[in-house]
Amino acid sequence: MAGGERTAPRRPRPGRQHQEAQERERIAAGTDWEGKGYVFASPIGGPLSPNTDFHTWKRLLRDAGVRNGRLHDARHTAATVLLILGVPDVVIDSIMGWEPGGAARTRARYMHVTGTMLRKVAQQVGDALWELPKTDSETN
Repeated sequence: MAGGERTAPRRPRPGRQHQEAQERERIAAGTDWEGKGYVFASPIGGPLSPNTDFHTWKRLLRDAGVRNGRLHDARHTAATVLLILGVPDVVIDSIMGWEPGGAARTRARYMHVTGTMLRKVAQQVGDALWELPKTDSETN
């Protein structure tokens, strides 16, 4: 698979429910229907406005009561959460649509190491290095 390719197709085949809904929109639009073949289209069959995602994202953030952020920031959050969960790199690459096995720079750009992660590893290293040897009575 070439760099940046995803397992899922870039232009998904619409499901039956989606096709039926779009057919109802076509009938309702009548002669105003643009019918340009878009899978995800406006109610009259034309392209969606590029601002649609922006406005939907902002409304979602507001309704959820979370801080304002760019839609693209969600990709960084998703990658970082996958890192925190210990998901293997090859799986993260697939989920994020990155080149399998060759996305080290992309991972470094998107996945952010947190203070909590660093403290946990420091504790684990400290425990491994400085754990007191067990006495005979502790091992029995």
